[in-house]
Amino acid sequence: MKVKIEQRSVYHKFVELEIEIPDTIEEDKIDEYILSIEDQWIEDIDHKLNETEFILGTGLYDHPGHEDSEAEHEWRYECEEWGIGGHL
Repeated sequence: MKVKIEQRSVYHKFVELEIEIPDTIEEDKIDEYILSIEDQWIEDIDHKLNETEFILGTGLYDHPGHEDSEAEHEWRYECEEWGIGGHL
């Protein structure tokens, strides 16, 4: 008789990129603004992602705010100056 031994290992990558946004952007419009200028930062974050190493685990407990265990990708912004953040 034969049996199969299987293993599923989960790895993740995590990168951060700081961008400047105008002081005139209202607090509740930050996510809209970031998405409206995606063409200005998406390549930089992709480059950083390609350069970083895989880390064993989901990353859900390592990175506060990232909590969607069903998502293949999870995008957030954090604004330390105003103490806010959210999903994109």
